Amino acid sequence: MELKVEGRGVFATTGGVAFDAAKPAVIFLHGAGFDRTAWRLQTRWFAHHGRSVLAVDFPAHGWSDGPMLTTIAAMADWTAALIAAAGLKTAALVGHSMGALVALECAARHGGKVRALGLCGVASEMPVHPEMLESAKANTLKVQELMTFWGMGNALHKGGMVSPGLWLRRESLSVLARNKPDVIHADLAACNAYKDAPARAAAVRCPTVLVLGDGDLMTPAAKAKPLAAAIAGSQTVIIPNCGHFMMVERPDETLAALQSRV
Repeated sequence: MELKVEGRGVFATTGGVAFDAAKPAVIFLHGAGFDRTAWRLQTRWFAHHGRSVLAVDFPAHGWSDGPMLTTIAAMADWTAALIAAAGLKTAALVGHSMGALVALECAARHGGKVRALGLCGVASEMPVHPEMLESAKANTLKVQELMTFWGMGNALHKGGMVSPGLWLRRESLSVLARNKPDVIHADLAACNAYKDAPARAAAVRCPTVLVLGDGDLMTPAAKAKPLAAAIAGSQTVIIPNCGHFMMVERPDETLAALQSRV
């Protein structure tokens, strides 16, 4: 599905069911350097169970037009504009990593547009290792290798994907390699610079669930506690034997954590 947001083309998938703005909507937001395909194992369930679904490519990612957005705040405002462009009054936002920060910021800035939040692989701060930032700025392969190595749970380095024929690390490297120059660096720098999450969390008023992996090295589950404490009534689900990419590593458990809450 193609949309126009602020005059530029945006691509989204709809879970295999035509988008219907009259149904409760769930918008899925991907992490740094990735695209809409990260959510393919969750979007279909929601689309076939009474929701309308948009798994979007952020500007300059996947099939969406540029220019890229360089701050979490800019991405949050863009997400609010996306909700309006899709003909929606409100939507639930489900974000992963960078996308989770964007969802959180959007709910704080545009609370009337966000009816629920699913924050996956999130932390109160997301500092990025200088080696990763340097590689991303130079557009070398090292950042892609580090993102997939540190991001994937230990068990998945040895195989064992529940989706037949899927090799998570190889697929992740392939998605990262398709990025335009400087996009990965812009995403990582935006995460590194964003220090507002705890304060913004206190402004969230909608139902919220945090979905965390117990083996996540990039956003350790313990680092999400300040957010969970700041968001009134929030719930936290910790998925065992899971790294940073829970929606692909443990798709069924991630879906179970989200399905009754968004």
